[in-house]
Amino acid sequence: MRSYLTQGVTVVEIRGAVDISTAAEIRVHTDAASASRGARLIVDLRPVTFLDCATLGLLCRARRRALEYDGRMALVCVRPWHLRIFDILDLAELFEPRATVRDALPEDTRRVARRPR
Repeated sequence: MRSYLTQGVTVVEIRGAVDISTAAEIRVHTDAASASRGARLIVDLRPVTFLDCATLGLLCRARRRALEYDGRMALVCVRPWHLRIFDILDLAELFEPRATVRDALPEDTRRVARRPR
């Protein structure tokens, strides 16, 4: 897992399996990224090989915290079976998963964003 800043937005890229045993470590990153006023956070699930309800709990918590601080959270997710989980649980409309970090950037930053090298 890694966190980085792009165009003023914190990206938390999660890798590997996400379950109850890894959730606490990830929560430290998503909590830090969503704790300030106007926080803009993107959670990138593309490198995730496994997710369970612990992942969904983390995402809901991060989104709620960002909104409480007048911020926003976006989600990058492309694996069909991950997207299917969001659809089945009626969370796809809430999270509106995007295909790339660039697509998930807020519109005001997307206009000036350049492709990463």
